[in-house]
Amino acid sequence: MMGWGQARAVRTGIARRSAFVVDLVLPAEEDSCIIGHGRVRARQERRSGGRSGAPDDLEFGAPAAKGAAVGSAAPAPAALPAARQRLVSLDVFRGITVLLMIIVDDAGAFLPALNHSPWDGLTIADFVMPFFLFIVGVSLTLSYKRVPDKSEATKKAVLRALKLFCLGLVLQGGFFHGVHSLSFGVDLTEIRLMGILQRIAIAYLLAAICEIWLKGDDDVDYGTDLLRKYRYQLFVGMVLSTVYTVLLYGMYVPDWEYQISGPGSTVKSFSVKCGVRGNTGPACNAVGMVDRTILGIDHLYRRPVYARTKQCSINYPENGPLPPDAPSWCQAPFDPEGLLSSVMAIVTCLIGLQFGHIIVHFEKHRGRIINWLTPSFSMLALAFLLDFVGLRMNKPLYTVSYTLATAGAAGLLFTGIYALVDVHGFRKPTIPMEWMGKHALMIYVLVACNILPMFIRGIYWRDPKNNLLKFIGIGA
Repeated sequence: MMGWGQARAVRTGIARRSAFVVDLVLPAEEDSCIIGHGRVRARQERRSGGRSGAPDDLEFGAPAAKGAAVGSAAPAPAALPAARQRLVSLDVFRGITVLLMIIVDDAGAFLPALNHSPWDGLTIADFVMPFFLFIVGVSLTLSYKRVPDKSEATKKAVLRALKLFCLGLVLQGGFFHGVHSLSFGVDLTEIRLMGILQRIAIAYLLAAICEIWLKGDDDVDYGTDLLRKYRYQLFVGMVLSTVYTVLLYGMYVPDWEYQISGPGSTVKSFSVKCGVRGNTGPACNAVGMVDRTILGIDHLYRRPVYARTKQCSINYPENGPLPPDAPSWCQAPFDPEGLLSSVMAIVTCLIGLQFGHIIVHFEKHRGRIINWLTPSFSMLALAFLLDFVGLRMNKPLYTVSYTLATAGAAGLLFTGIYALVDVHGFRKPTIPMEWMGKHALMIYVLVACNILPMFIRGIYWRDPKNNLLKFIGIGA
């Protein structure tokens, strides 16, 4: 049994160096600190030998030890530690996103406005994933404010992303069979390879590498200076968006087939006719083709969102029986968190990085708010323009217009929360959201993934039906 002293040493030493990745991606408190107080200039970084600290010493954004900033050649002013403060708005934003996720999961089946859009278009539910990715990006700028050893920081980022990816495999790969089943286990020939946490892991890793390696040495005095200092990160985002759009509209999608299991272990085969380029419908898009080719159709999500489309459900926009003339693709697997569409998820995370840079480089509330509102409104305007000309907002495909619309909305919401909570001190009404934001991963695992309901369901009186969930209406 590990003693108290040993446990404390692990927490303050080793654990800080190999912290579980999910605490980084959906952190409780470390990334919610404003690093320093005052405008941070690049010339200060150059005087310290180009070093800008590390998550090891800052514990993912927490202030460094008193007396001297990590990686700084000169001691920090005596008043500086007192000026550091929590960025509570980031916790609140994360908590609101978690609450929205829970509402969508529990009420989406009954209220179409709270469910994901069957294909093109946006609903409230379609903002959850981009909001999380945006928050990850903001957090990363605080986590990697100071990186004395870039190679070591990169290794740790890879390890953390791998841990998060593996956690996603366990939670969403099919190991747990749902709230109505006490069994567990997964057939490796049918395990779902991608998912929510897997997508976050991929986006986190690429964004972290950009934040570690792709920073300029330019001074930052105005908002436009950020474009020059972080031009390489912006270039990566533009390249990813361009490549994704070219692949989405330029790749040839051939005819394809799939099989599903029927009653009595029978197998039904279906053929889907495509032979097209640039199709963004459910059946013949390049996103699905790439996932089927690389991941394998047996490893994709088996309850596709397009099952609620007008072609596939007589209860459109809700789930329902297939219409008599339903097309052959209605029951085909499709992963909404697939490989190709995750390219644009990385872009959302990179956009969050740029919003985080404004926190680091600007002291005044007014400067931060202006530099957040300008790109937010610009992205929203561009998103609606692209949607108007035919590049539709689409979550399953994670299109460019969808990326811009959700990132712009995230920027506006974050700005509003920041103004209320951190500027005007509107704290008490937001305490529940702040708490949820600090424990986002725990809530996600226990509630959103049904781990807690399944555990409670496993404790019953004489008959599995006589459990607590039955009496509160969840397991009935």
